[in-house]
Amino acid sequence: MLTSTTRLQAAEFPHENHAKLVVSSKFTNIALARRDREMSGSYMTLIRAIFSPERLKVYAIASLASQIMIVVTGGLVRLTGSGLGCPTWPRCTEDSFVTVPEMGWHGIIEFGNRLLTFVLVIIALLTFIVVRRTSKSLRFGLTWPALLLGLGIIAQALLGGLTVLTGLNSWVVGAHFLLSGVLISIAAVLTWRVYSPEHSPISYWAVNLSWPIFVVGWAAVVVGVVVTGAGPHAGDAATPRNGFDLEVWQHYHSYPAYLMTLLIAVAFFLTAASLQSSRLSNPAYISLGSLLLVSVMQAILGVVQSNLGVPALMAGAHMFGAAVIIAFLTFQLLALRSRYQRFGRN
Repeated sequence: MLTSTTRLQAAEFPHENHAKLVVSSKFTNIALARRDREMSGSYMTLIRAIFSPERLKVYAIASLASQIMIVVTGGLVRLTGSGLGCPTWPRCTEDSFVTVPEMGWHGIIEFGNRLLTFVLVIIALLTFIVVRRTSKSLRFGLTWPALLLGLGIIAQALLGGLTVLTGLNSWVVGAHFLLSGVLISIAAVLTWRVYSPEHSPISYWAVNLSWPIFVVGWAAVVVGVVVTGAGPHAGDAATPRNGFDLEVWQHYHSYPAYLMTLLIAVAFFLTAASLQSSRLSNPAYISLGSLLLVSVMQAILGVVQSNLGVPALMAGAHMFGAAVIIAFLTFQLLALRSRYQRFGRN
């Protein structure tokens, strides 16, 4: 409470009190303005950081990783029998764009996989914007892969919708996986060009094996899709399979897979023999060595899962291995054949 003396002072010096209020108000306004400038500055700093060309390598890796990830989550949908967890498209149910409690955990898994498409779109959009903001000399050869990734994700979503509308037809599901493989390959091209490793002279015969490795590898992937269509994991208990004999087509699938592994081994040892030093820094040596390791592991996993009746967990691991192999098939082709080099790369 104000004392009588305080009231008296306030009454005797009204102008002085008013001046104090004005000064206090000015300081408050200055503080608020400073805070607004700091917040605005922080916001603009964040925006510049997100769209900075320095983030290009991060977005390239994110593009490749996310394309592989969507294969894994798509496999999770199929292997858990959640392919029709959202029985229609683009809605999840006739009355809702999102899953509803009645759809249970199958609906959650399928709807979650659909949501990941938006993550891929965001990554692709950021990648394309950053590519276009990169100086002309540094973005040479990057625009088209970045653009094709964005367009491919849209096509992937539409084809995914078609798989639902056709009741998980095995051929449509297979086409959906193959499109994902193409997008993985495009993302691998983008990543390779962004990092632009230096090329070193290597074995002429190893270079000539790069295309056969790529073609035979993709042949193994395509036949693997047919095997998947004949296998036990349809994505829904009521979905029919393609009618092919699973055991016979597993053998058909193994032939190009074994041939691919053999070609990779030959190219790897030819490359190693032609390099006198710095093998571990050579992109061809690293790409072929990584591809050989993954291919051998994939072959072992394929044999084991075949003998165990294709358990779901192993089938999922095999799908992941196929996605990784597609990426390294592209890397080895670029490491052995490409003469692309980014000017002024950092």
